Amino acid sequence: MAKVSMVNREKRRAKLVAKYARKRAELKAIISNPDVSFEEQQDAMFKLQKLPRDSSPVRQRNRCAISGRPRGFYRKFGLG
Repeated sequence: MAKVSMVNREKRRAKLVAKYARKRAELKAIISNPDVSFEEQQDAMFKLQKLPRDSSPVRQRNRCAISGRPRGFYRKFGLG
């Protein structure tokens, strides 16, 4: 069994990812758009950096739904 605090941390991260997903996608679209001026791209980069670190989906870890185990995770079943 994983520590309850670790499972809760992952749940909190999942909430943050869902909360900021739209804003993060909009900022990334501005950054990757070549038609936008450099100043606007820079402004979007700074805004993206100001978002909470845990709102990035890369920081999420798949965990077993029952035990919270972080390794040996099967996506199809949500278990590990």
